Amino acid sequence: MSPYPTKMHASSDSRRFLAVALALFALCTGCLSRSWADESSPAVKILVTYHSLSGNTERMAEAVVAGAKSVSGTQIVLKRVGQVTAQELFSVDAVVVGSPVYWSNMSGEVKTFFDNWQFKFGVFPEFKMKNKVGAAFTSGGQISSGKEITMLTILAAMLGNQMIVVSGGGAFGASATTEGDSPGIDDKELAEAEALGRRVADVAKLIKGGASR
Repeated sequence: MSPYPTKMHASSDSRRFLAVALALFALCTGCLSRSWADESSPAVKILVTYHSLSGNTERMAEAVVAGAKSVSGTQIVLKRVGQVTAQELFSVDAVVVGSPVYWSNMSGEVKTFFDNWQFKFGVFPEFKMKNKVGAAFTSGGQISSGKEITMLTILAAMLGNQMIVVSGGGAFGASATTEGDSPGIDDKELAEAEALGRRVADVAKLIKGGASR
């Protein structure tokens, strides 16, 4: 018998070697792809904060959280405006603020929250909220109760801090009518709040992913 491998044996060994090499290549490529994906998509932190007496704005806040959580790679903090600390505010990538409509404007508690950015938390002169994503949501009794004005005042405070404001669920954010023919919060309004949460999470991921490269 010849001490040298036949062509058939050599061909078989080559095929086995090629198969193993391809398997290792695919495994390594998958590891690299997952590693690159992890590095290119850092976790996004979102603060959803609100004021609520009746519970309506709180329900909207919970729906915003649900929408944001539906986007992978998000970490959500849900708190009332009076409980938010400076560290929590400055450590997040996005802030979504909700308020009931009080006389066609944000509530006093929400206004105090924004005032605290400067007088208590010290956002200036460094503009510590700059380039963070901001959004608004609200609930009001009647259809023409000032919901859009309320959201615009919230967004105006964010724009003054050089934040990047986004809408979702509606032209200026998510809103709910809670009296008259539409008592409480219905499924459509909750869906709009969830859409706002998803939009904020998506935009925050895009901005943070681009800044990390």
